Amino acid sequence: QVQLAESGGGLVQAGGSLRLSCRASHTIYGMAWFRQAPGKEREFVARIAWSGGVVYADSVLGRFTLSRDNAKNTVDLQMNRLKPEDTAVYYCASGPGWLRGKYDYWGPGTQVTVSS
Repeated sequence: QVQLAESGGGLVQAGGSLRLSCRASHTIYGMAWFRQAPGKEREFVARIAWSGGVVYADSVLGRFTLSRDNAKNTVDLQMNRLKPEDTAVYYCASGPGWLRGKYDYWGPGTQVTVSS
């Protein structure tokens, strides 16, 4: 069992930046961020392998940067040039099936609100 906890959400104006952090109790798996806006399905944001290889959703490519510190079991999502459509609850996820897009462990989420 892996426990995940997100932090760093908040309210920001469009064009601004936020940095989200996810701390894992322990993991050797890839870690990912997802988000879910009100009335919408949860969507993939980005994922990072233990080795540091990163994949981004097209909607955030060039604006978001994902990094991880394996010694601290943390992943950070730096979000720049935020848009109102980035407003959502952001979730951290991990698990042995991460390469197949299957995540067994999820954090409780952190709210990000971008005002126009």
